[in-house]
Amino acid sequence: MQVVPPISPSVNTAEARAIQQQLRTRVRLEPCPSPVTRVAGVDVGFEQAGAVTRAAVVVLSYPDLQPLAAAVARRPTEFPYVPGLLSFRELPALLDAMGRLEVTPDVVLCDGQGIAHPRRFGIACHLGVTLDLPAVGVAKSRLVGTHETPPDEKGGQAVLLDGDEQIGVVLRTRTGVKPLYISPGHRVTMADSVRLVLGCTHRYRLPETTRCAHSLASHGCWPSRVAGQPVDTAAAVYR
Repeated sequence: MQVVPPISPSVNTAEARAIQQQLRTRVRLEPCPSPVTRVAGVDVGFEQAGAVTRAAVVVLSYPDLQPLAAAVARRPTEFPYVPGLLSFRELPALLDAMGRLEVTPDVVLCDGQGIAHPRRFGIACHLGVTLDLPAVGVAKSRLVGTHETPPDEKGGQAVLLDGDEQIGVVLRTRTGVKPLYISPGHRVTMADSVRLVLGCTHRYRLPETTRCAHSLASHGCWPSRVAGQPVDTAAAVYR
């Protein structure tokens, strides 16, 4: 798929925050186009003590979650780790990986925040706006906001608030496990975001999109099983 060149990672932290404030005006929270038949997951790992960023993207069929395509890209790490500025560190390599895909996903689930962010512009917003693709933030921890404890059963939800504004949903994806922090990134609604995450989550806490992308980014392989079925690694396209 074709991608827009990323913002230069050589910006400093003050410039990066200003860019977030500028680009947040392009975020559109609207119903996700249907039908959704291909869902992507993205994740990033690091090599050489953090000097090299290794980004992975996987595309699964939806709703049966079978692998369709995958790509990996590596490039030098050019931006430091700064809470709230994750996209400036990870997005350049992620866009390289996205550009190597032979299919275009209908929606991307990101390992990070959407609008549940101090400036309402997490990595799911940045990726979604850059590619003009529907994107959802699926974070393992809270960056900002307060919430009640969600019900313990799978599907249990609590509203994530920053003041009086709802910025996400705290979602229990499996009974008895820690919840995830779900927020729309671009071209999806809050309800779409929750629906898609639950639709991509079967046996584990994390969506299959995230599990596959993490395994590919960190270990160079697919998980041993996807959605309870053996993975056909021949379906993957490695670059």
